[in-house]
Amino acid sequence: MEKVVVISQSMYFPWCGLLDQVKNADVFVHYDDVQLSRGFYSRVQAKTPNGIKWLTVPLQDRHQGRRIDDSLISYSENWIEKHRGILLTSYARAPFLKDALQVFDSVFVERKETLGQLGRATIRACADYFGVGADTQFLESSTMGIGGASSQRLLDITSHVGGSIYLTGHGALNYLDHELFEKQGIEVRYMNYHISEYPQRHGPFTPYVTCLDAIAHLGRDCGRVLRSEMVSWKDAAAAIER
Repeated sequence: MEKVVVISQSMYFPWCGLLDQVKNADVFVHYDDVQLSRGFYSRVQAKTPNGIKWLTVPLQDRHQGRRIDDSLISYSENWIEKHRGILLTSYARAPFLKDALQVFDSVFVERKETLGQLGRATIRACADYFGVGADTQFLESSTMGIGGASSQRLLDITSHVGGSIYLTGHGALNYLDHELFEKQGIEVRYMNYHISEYPQRHGPFTPYVTCLDAIAHLGRDCGRVLRSEMVSWKDAAAAIER
């Protein structure tokens, strides 16, 4: 039987594409014992009446080399209420505003000390609401005792959990050693992202915002927007070349 493994850094209230990865995964490994770099791990976009705004989680000390799972969150300012206020303003007329705020609030019932803890909690909360991930096994790379780096470590983690397919996003085309996986009998597939358009306020539709946007506009029907497919790495590479 096929066993699909996704290995991904945790993200703060991620875009719908990350939830599509959860949907397709038999095993989802939170890859948070790696260096924090610029990306969506501590921030996410939201559409507002005044354009796109970033919801950014402040960190205590963002020095070079710090890992996602030991990046301490700063609570010197009330950023949680600030983010909630942006969501409230952005989705004031959305039919399922209450649901989006309930998902947001559920994450902060308990204080999260690190960025890794927060990202994992937001992914799980959103996946539960979207109705995906119920059959997905969620693991953390930091608990596996697997060292190394780059393609070899990703391969070792995939093998460790019994994966036959490693599923990833298009960014990996720039660095992943596909032949290394094939030598071990593990197929590499890429996400062919497709997020169905839905009625969205504040300008032309964009899928590249927090998935709370889909919850606010669609409620429990939000899972229908997850229409992405898996394609072989060769097809993904060929598509980029075209």
